[in-house]
Amino acid sequence: MTTFPINTIKHFETPFYYYDLDLLKATLHEMKSCIKGLPYKVHYAVKANANPRILHEIKEAGLSIDCVSGGEIVAALAAGFKGDTIAFAGVGKTDKEIALGINHDIFCFNVESVPELEVINEIAATKGKTANVALRVNPNIDAHTHKYITTGLSENKFGINLEQLDAAVDKALALPDVNFMGLHFHIGSQLLDFTPYKMLCERINELQDHFESRGIKLKIINVGGGLGIDYDNPDGNPIPDFKGYFDTFKQHLRLREGQELHFELGRAIVGQCGTLISRVLYVKNGTTKNFIIVDAGMTDLIRPALYQAHHVAQNITSAATETTQYDIVGPICESSDKFASDETLPVTRRGDLLAFRSAGAYGEVMAMQYNCRKLPSAHFSRE
Repeated sequence: MTTFPINTIKHFETPFYYYDLDLLKATLHEMKSCIKGLPYKVHYAVKANANPRILHEIKEAGLSIDCVSGGEIVAALAAGFKGDTIAFAGVGKTDKEIALGINHDIFCFNVESVPELEVINEIAATKGKTANVALRVNPNIDAHTHKYITTGLSENKFGINLEQLDAAVDKALALPDVNFMGLHFHIGSQLLDFTPYKMLCERINELQDHFESRGIKLKIINVGGGLGIDYDNPDGNPIPDFKGYFDTFKQHLRLREGQELHFELGRAIVGQCGTLISRVLYVKNGTTKNFIIVDAGMTDLIRPALYQAHHVAQNITSAATETTQYDIVGPICESSDKFASDETLPVTRRGDLLAFRSAGAYGEVMAMQYNCRKLPSAHFSRE
């Protein structure tokens, strides 16, 4: 459970992100304990949160890293991650980004198309190097999540369709300057039902059998990430169900001898440790709605506007016992700049601090400067 040092943070300029590093440490410990002794390797997905202090804590825990841009590779290297711990994914890798990865001898490129595979081979050849690659497969599995964060259907832009996979594998094996390592999958994000993962395991088992019948053995299988967190009850469930998640793969995926299983977890690791703190500017009582207007907006936390996501809002400074329903909105000149509708809070007044919980993933990292706003700062439980 995250507690807020009110006497300290009330003096900080709002809005800002507050990170509970003790919760992050406990989350990492629980995750690592669930895979101890197994041929499993976890890459932290930098896209969830690239704050340098967060990256430092994750590196100290011994995780590998998952990047989806050259900028994320640079951030990972700056945080001390070695090139051979970096997996590089993404449908639109530029030549410059590919060269960056090859220059730093990254662990693996997760390749999303045959044209990309050919470009990686060409760039590796110019540098006199061999690039490790895994082919990202689109398994056509419905993850039953928000349409913007499902990635494993044939209609999505990600990966190589099953019908084209044999030809892509043959191409990877034939190219002289790439080393074909295995297959990569990612079916979506914020998954709390493990059924889609069971379906993924079945699909991978079928593919492994198929390629073994062709005499092709895979060194690694990468199942991506997507494990969700409890946005509705962050204090009751501060750490996600890592055991259930990893056990699903342990029970349903038939790994071969010597084979490694790789994961790319982001939100599950950092989601609950971060909170957006905002100050109440005005309380406006309308004819049908009561509005709390705060100094944070969709520029600081875009998930409610983009995904219609709900983050628990807490008034962490009010001593009132009476409650009222409010719509919580920000100052941005967009009607979508709304954090919550009909949120029940203690009677709220100008100057109160509101905490938007479960904002450690896809919060600070997606902040922007629309309306020429200043980016939010970050503070930590250990400063």
